[in-house]
Amino acid sequence: MSSTAPQSVRQRGAQPSKKQTTAPASNGAADTLSDTLSKAQNEVKDAVSSEWDYKLALAVITVLAFATRFYGISHPNQVVFDEVHFGKFASYYLQRTYFFDVHPPFGKLLFAFAGWLVGYKGEFLFDNIGDSYVTNKVPYVAYRSMPALMGSLTVTTTFLIMWESGYSLPACVVAAGLLLFDNAHIGQTRLILLDATLVLSMALSVLCHIRFYKLRHAPFSRKWWKWLLLTGFCLSCVISTKYVGAFTFFSIGVPVAIDLWDLLDVNRRQGPLALPQFGKHLGARVIGLIVVPFFFYLFWFQVHFAILNRSGPGDDFMSPEFQETLSDNIMSQQSVSIDYFDSITLRHKETKVYLHSHLDKYPLRYDDGRISSQGQQVTGYPHNDTNNHWQILPATEMANEAGHRVKTGDLVRLRHLVTDTMLLTHDVASPYHPTNQEFTAVPLEEANGERFNDTLFEIRIENGKAGQDFKSMASHFKLVHHPTKVAMWTHTTPLPDWAYKQAEINGNKNVQQSSNIWYVEEIPSLPADSDRLVKEPRKTKHVPFLKKYFELQRAMFFHNNALTSSHPYASFPIQWPFLLRGVSFWTENDTRQQIYFLGNPVGWWLASSLLAVFAGIIGADQLSQRRGVDALDERTRSRLYNSTGFFFLTWAAHYIPFFVMGRQLFLHHYLPAHLASCLVTGALIEFVFNIEPVSLNELSAGNATFSTDGKKPSKKTTGTDTPVRSSRPVRERLGQQNLMASWAAAAVILAVVVWSFWFFAPLTYGSPGLDIDQVNARKWLNYDLHFAK
Repeated sequence: MSSTAPQSVRQRGAQPSKKQTTAPASNGAADTLSDTLSKAQNEVKDAVSSEWDYKLALAVITVLAFATRFYGISHPNQVVFDEVHFGKFASYYLQRTYFFDVHPPFGKLLFAFAGWLVGYKGEFLFDNIGDSYVTNKVPYVAYRSMPALMGSLTVTTTFLIMWESGYSLPACVVAAGLLLFDNAHIGQTRLILLDATLVLSMALSVLCHIRFYKLRHAPFSRKWWKWLLLTGFCLSCVISTKYVGAFTFFSIGVPVAIDLWDLLDVNRRQGPLALPQFGKHLGARVIGLIVVPFFFYLFWFQVHFAILNRSGPGDDFMSPEFQETLSDNIMSQQSVSIDYFDSITLRHKETKVYLHSHLDKYPLRYDDGRISSQGQQVTGYPHNDTNNHWQILPATEMANEAGHRVKTGDLVRLRHLVTDTMLLTHDVASPYHPTNQEFTAVPLEEANGERFNDTLFEIRIENGKAGQDFKSMASHFKLVHHPTKVAMWTHTTPLPDWAYKQAEINGNKNVQQSSNIWYVEEIPSLPADSDRLVKEPRKTKHVPFLKKYFELQRAMFFHNNALTSSHPYASFPIQWPFLLRGVSFWTENDTRQQIYFLGNPVGWWLASSLLAVFAGIIGADQLSQRRGVDALDERTRSRLYNSTGFFFLTWAAHYIPFFVMGRQLFLHHYLPAHLASCLVTGALIEFVFNIEPVSLNELSAGNATFSTDGKKPSKKTTGTDTPVRSSRPVRERLGQQNLMASWAAAAVILAVVVWSFWFFAPLTYGSPGLDIDQVNARKWLNYDLHFAK
């Protein structure tokens, strides 16, 4: 399944089939056939030389794309919506301070490159929506110009996709026009956001794949390799911007797999392909579409690590070993070895709560009726106070208490200093997790007696080596209960009022879970003049690239999946094609101006409707074939399934997977799928309103097919004769219809789309301000627009 150029007079470089050129020259019918073929070839050449209309339309659309994207790009001169994130990341790159984000680095590096080009140093950190760019002297127009440029080129690329696929000019104009005048694409590509990079890379991947597919009959030629490798490079740009780029790999991988399957067919028209030759085809595609994209993907991470060589806000997401590769790292500077009998504070790595206890007891019964131990509460507390102080004790008595280092693998006990009790966990269900163990603290006489074993815990430093010192800040560890092998764990759901809404601490049976990790933040008992506080200058350590890469990948996927909290402008995938929900980007009450992220309703509803029409056409064609009715000629059916079907697959691949995602989702996630729906719309406009020109095969044969001996056969033939149908499908018989119907349909569609774009433009550009009546007029589907006072 792929997009192919039609064998029409619009096709460039079309050649007659081999069968057509082998008819006997002495036969009269063959002479007629030769003349017809010669005439058809001349028409093809004329069509190629007369593509000025496509070139003119492309130039006009490109100019309009730049005009709509760059118009008023300096407004507003304040931070808008997610510019707080991606503008901040660009500043971190320019300052070379390490940060953490769930998206790959390619798109963010482009913003940093734009800032570097204009000599910006990254002093402004984009902390709040509404902060002034002018006051803080930020070259925000340069930043915004990068996505605006890519958004403009996306419209151009959309036109080229249709052109290269062999569609008529009205179809190309409709597909590109829907994108050109779409408020969502314009709004998203005028701001410091990643989606312009994502959508352009996706569109270029589709275009390059089409160019590569059209060269399938000239394998391993220079151009064939060029477009294969360019497809792989563009795919790498997609997935290096956001991980949803994997959807583009799928949408292109499916037709590539089908093409490889066809190459295995021993009855293929070009003759059977030897298995070694097939292996070369398979290897080339693996290299071009998997290996090359992967290495470019790794390359952007290498650039990411090379630039961010200073300690920054992303340190906490990484392991101590990773942090030691960053200069000025606070963890390395504050790291202190821990001795037995030190007083320490323990903090959870993810939630940042301290291990805490107080005199209050667990209630007799929980809300679900379960009975507790009524022991002393052990909780997680977000603030540092003396109830967070624990003394670390050895499991066995030591003759001399001073100078004994705690090491990974040691069995230790933790004494709560304020209440003089000992930490333990036992086989009692925790308040919120019946499968997890309750943590509590018991008096010393009980802890030193029959419950001694329940107070034993093992220190397991993450990626620690045998005999490694246990240190504050630097040692991320799991506290594993020795008898029951559960790890101390906490989470974000607060306990009820009886625990002052502090965090629950319990024993997690899944010891390998990454959220079991804690660290020692400080040693309150350490004297200010202690030798352990004397620091020697430390050099940054070197960690192999792949080790850093895999650690960052794990953290990115974990935190991306953890984005499940609610957001006032989050939406569900079922709402996107019908544009039922937008996003408020920016408001200014004084001027009644606002930016509201919303697509062009007319364009989106049309594209969504025609997706259903396409599915209906395919279903009807399949049904008619089962009943022996041939409603379409083979060439039209091939175009419908291979080309329009490829566009439909691209839409489905970029849309349907969102239904199984548990993270926050917003309308902008539909933009790649919307581009694919525009391609389907353009293709169906041609299918419905324009009868495609006849192919060279049809021109060469006229209304009849000749047998191998040159005689015109009857309706039924046998032997070597080629059968001919007595009645050809209506679309084939009306092959010479002109494009007037297509142009009329295109004009009506674009007129309505332009009006809708103009009507919603104040919400896209943030200007001019609208009064309440004007806002109400644009609340077509109860859009949650802001009413400026």
